[in-house]
Amino acid sequence: MRLRPADNRKRGTEIRAMQNDSGFTLIEVLIAISILAVGLLGVAAMQTSAIQVNSAAGRMTTRMNWAQDRMEKLKALAFSDPWLEAAGNPPGVDSAGNTHEETTSDGYTVGWDIADDTPVPNTKRIVVTVTGKGKTSRLTCMKSDW
Repeated sequence: MRLRPADNRKRGTEIRAMQNDSGFTLIEVLIAISILAVGLLGVAAMQTSAIQVNSAAGRMTTRMNWAQDRMEKLKALAFSDPWLEAAGNPPGVDSAGNTHEETTSDGYTVGWDIADDTPVPNTKRIVVTVTGKGKTSRLTCMKSDW
């Protein structure tokens, strides 16, 4: 089969086009790698921040769980129970000889403060404070004698 001259010209153009398509230049590759590196650094910084915030939130949740646990125990007591006496506020003790502070197994300190007739007569304001790991959380509740 014999090629015609027009076919030769077309075939030569295709070969030249394939020879010019040799790939990416070094500059293009370096720019692409730089953009990828900046993106990955941003993601790494975001992950570090997320880990720190999650850790702080976990410690806050632990403190609030200890506070809620103690608050539920205090709210379940009778209004005249020694644990609910204002005299037991640190550093004193209540009439039964109990201090109103304890240390948990994981190093948190749970204390509670009782104020009689606050904010109205025949009520007690209970403030539970949990301290540990460099932070403090407080939970407040009112208990009435009605």
